[in-house]
Amino acid sequence: MSTWLTPNMTLLIAAAAVATFLTRIAGYVLVKRLKNMPPRLEAALNAVPAAVLTTLVAPAFFYGQIDVKAAMAAALLIGLRFSAIPMLIGGWAAVMLMRQVIG
Repeated sequence: MSTWLTPNMTLLIAAAAVATFLTRIAGYVLVKRLKNMPPRLEAALNAVPAAVLTTLVAPAFFYGQIDVKAAMAAALLIGLRFSAIPMLIGGWAAVMLMRQVIG
């Protein structure tokens, strides 16, 4: 048996999975039970995707190397004109190119 896969660690992973599932399903159940969604709640829920994206992108941009910044800039420019798949491919190509050039 691996040193990290102890019974306590397995229990911790299972508890985290259950807690994650319950928090996700609770939000769905809560929203479904509302007859009329208050405008402030709807505005807050509409802001969640932008907040999550910012949370994921900002640290990578500020703490990443020049290759990460170039990939993000390329993805931004491509994303302004095209859909998600070309944006991902363009960002990936930019980071691979920068890593080949820089080393």
